[in-house]
Amino acid sequence: MNAEANPARPGRERLIEQFKADGLNVMFGNPGTVEQGFLDAVDAAEDFTYVLALQETVAAGIADGYARATGGAALLQLHSGVGLGNGIGMLYQSLRGHTPLVVVAGDAGVRYDAMDAQMASDLVAMAKPVTKYATRVTDPRSVLRTIRRAVKIALTPPRGPVFVALPMDVLDELNSEPVLPATVPLTDVAPSPASVGRAAELLAPAERPVLLVGDGVALSGAQRELAAVAELLGADVYEVDSSEVNIAASHPLRRGQTGHMFGPHSKELIGDADGVLIVGTYVFPEVFPELESPFREGAKIVHIDLNAYEIAKNHPVDLGLAADPRQALRALAGVLERRLTPQQRAAAAARLDVRTRERVRAVRAQAEADDGTPITVFLKTLAERTGGDLIVFDEALTTSPLVTRYLPAERPGDYHLTRGGSLGVGFPGAVGAKLARPERLVVGFAGDGGSMYTYQALWTAVRHGIDAKFVVCNNRKYRLLDDNIAQYWRERDIPEHGFPGSFDLSHPEIDFAGLARSLGAGGMRVEKPDEAAAAVNRMLAHPGPFLVDIQI
Repeated sequence: MNAEANPARPGRERLIEQFKADGLNVMFGNPGTVEQGFLDAVDAAEDFTYVLALQETVAAGIADGYARATGGAALLQLHSGVGLGNGIGMLYQSLRGHTPLVVVAGDAGVRYDAMDAQMASDLVAMAKPVTKYATRVTDPRSVLRTIRRAVKIALTPPRGPVFVALPMDVLDELNSEPVLPATVPLTDVAPSPASVGRAAELLAPAERPVLLVGDGVALSGAQRELAAVAELLGADVYEVDSSEVNIAASHPLRRGQTGHMFGPHSKELIGDADGVLIVGTYVFPEVFPELESPFREGAKIVHIDLNAYEIAKNHPVDLGLAADPRQALRALAGVLERRLTPQQRAAAAARLDVRTRERVRAVRAQAEADDGTPITVFLKTLAERTGGDLIVFDEALTTSPLVTRYLPAERPGDYHLTRGGSLGVGFPGAVGAKLARPERLVVGFAGDGGSMYTYQALWTAVRHGIDAKFVVCNNRKYRLLDDNIAQYWRERDIPEHGFPGSFDLSHPEIDFAGLARSLGAGGMRVEKPDEAAAAVNRMLAHPGPFLVDIQI
């Protein structure tokens, strides 16, 4: 562009144009003084929306949910060092879950660096541990160039959050950079025929094959190809680092999650496998992983991922393919179709038949096991009223097995699970998902402990007319910690005793419905089974955000 076609204007105004060129026309944030010039420009901008949160953790969680629901990037504004500090725990969630967030924060200005003044901090150093890329713009001629680079990095697999510090004086300077959309490289890379043939050669003879899959499958849109390979091999499918729908919950070969806490549990699930295909995940993401290889000696292991760093990161594999999961699985299915022997096909079919019959029995047993508690009545009624046509944002944790029993994760985009190990994403994630998908019913589930990390998200939903629904699974404790310390005691032969008092949330009692009403939302408490069905009806009929507090 020439200068006439691209007149110089303050960088704070050109920055908004750049965001819009990259499709980032919604920004989530919490304001601060050092961003005031930029936010003044935001207020005057056309076709650009600022979604206000009352604290940066909430803003980051809403942005995470919005990005997950749209499948693209989300724009997040934090306030200098203190705001970035507030948001770091949620950014860690986004980093571990590969959410493409473009995070910006202001500071007073380059001219003040030497003064070590109030609120001065090294923003880049703070952001680096929880982002893919972190930088600070110091030249007013490279504001837009840096943003384009950040967008490209955020959206290139492995996706993740990026951070750009924007000093006030740099944004105040005149800027004549061209406004151009960022170029994101295509990564639908297919493996070579020879490497696919080698993968089929390793996996086809397996008598106890297993697939370990993660969200790289969902990102690639490879759910159908994954199911085809699993069926050809007759392989059990375990989800590892998984928070999206990578295979339908009802598929007979889906065996659930390996878990994220204890390596011995994962080892028990896959220790007998003689052929292992890992797709779109790292192994293993437990808090307390096995240090020795959990795989059976002699097992043939193939790992497919666009993130080459994760291939053989912790345990050796026989073949690693840095390739797009959809392209690789499609090619692998084609080769298996041609190369499987009649005996191998028959064995795979028999394994699939066994799992199909087991699934039928399990579904029947679950139906008979309905215990009539408030939470089961609520979930059963919600499933019946909606026909399962809703988006679930699940941070119910110890109640998640019940949530997914009645609201199974069947279709891509209909289910998002918490990830990253920190609490607080359930309610803001639901707000972001509803903003992204306003035509869908969105229900966020959280425990009583997790919900209190970010309860202010309800205020944002009310302020901006975001009609999300919320459910508190209220067991009056950090129940997951009870379960985990019980495991700790068993491993160390420590006699069982009372759980630590710091895990207990029963006193003083929290009035979650009252809190919801104080923030402008509707709210109802459910204590008895006969109140649960009415709660569903009230929640669905309420014109705006509504919360149900279910006593468990």
